[in-house]
Amino acid sequence: MNKILTAFFAVSCLFAACDPKEAVETPATYDPTPYDLKTGDFPTPDLPADNKLTLAGVQLGRMLFYEKMLSKDGSQACADCHKQQDAFSDIRKFSIGVENLPGKRQAMAIMNLAWHQNGLFWDGRALKVRDQALKPIQDPLEMNETLPNVVAKLSAEKKYTDQFIRAFGNADVTSESVGLALEQFMLTMVSNHSKYDQFLQGKTTLTAAEEHGRVLFFTEFDPFGSNKGGECFHCHAGHNFTNDEFMNNGLDTDAGMADEGRKNVTNDAADRGRFKTPSLRNIALTPPYMHDGRFATLEEVVEHYNTGVKNSNTIEFILQYNLQPGGLRLTAQDKSDLIAFLKTLTDTDFLMNAAYAQPE
Repeated sequence: MNKILTAFFAVSCLFAACDPKEAVETPATYDPTPYDLKTGDFPTPDLPADNKLTLAGVQLGRMLFYEKMLSKDGSQACADCHKQQDAFSDIRKFSIGVENLPGKRQAMAIMNLAWHQNGLFWDGRALKVRDQALKPIQDPLEMNETLPNVVAKLSAEKKYTDQFIRAFGNADVTSESVGLALEQFMLTMVSNHSKYDQFLQGKTTLTAAEEHGRVLFFTEFDPFGSNKGGECFHCHAGHNFTNDEFMNNGLDTDAGMADEGRKNVTNDAADRGRFKTPSLRNIALTPPYMHDGRFATLEEVVEHYNTGVKNSNTIEFILQYNLQPGGLRLTAQDKSDLIAFLKTLTDTDFLMNAAYAQPE
């Protein structure tokens, strides 16, 4: 009887092992399928020719963006300081790294990087998105990890070696390919569905306050006539509401300038106090403001340009009237309406776009 039972179980196991319904894992193969970047009414961006966007590459970058293994102790990912609900910004004044230490500057929002062609970070020290992507990993105040350690950890995970094969044709993880994958994902993060975009397309109308704020935003200030404006468009123009330049917007006097900004990169005295002009898209969602997060609200920001601009050797000439007694002479209603317009730049679709969310 025992022999019969043994034979029965042996035959059963054989059939179970050969069950045609059992899934057979397909080896990962290179997938060059292009990623179709939707830019809407924005101009076609000048994407990197040596890092073509592919579905597999973008997916790998998305995985890495949310991967906590990129940090020293496995506690933080890029997404922890760039949260989607906050338009991929950090609403803390300074991000707190894995060693529980604060950063030195306010974390910039990640969006529309495909149209940034003049360096990344507040001081422009990273020339390309791939360069920017790797710096927080190595920063002692942020993720505090080494690139060799990151490569070793990712190389030990089959889900990653398989995805590197799909994205780049081989399983050899390198710091360069990590940067390229993160670049691909971040270049796809497009925000262009705000109320203001719908207004430009004739799909909605602005309220009286929003329209008055729009006029103020795009109008120059004339101290000798009746023309009253906020002059905001000089620095925050175009589809992305930034001139992509480094500017001194009158935050400090020469004596009070604790952070020299762009000068730390170029060593050019003319760059002292200059910082990257941020996009104003989703600005209502990304407090605090300025490179050091000194302004907690948009009201404080508007009042700075109205009456708070400080003079220094490198201040922008276009702020000459802001420096005059009385500044731009904006009334309380003017300032309120200007902020109402800025809020029309909020893109709720961007906050809920599943393509940018953490992969399951």
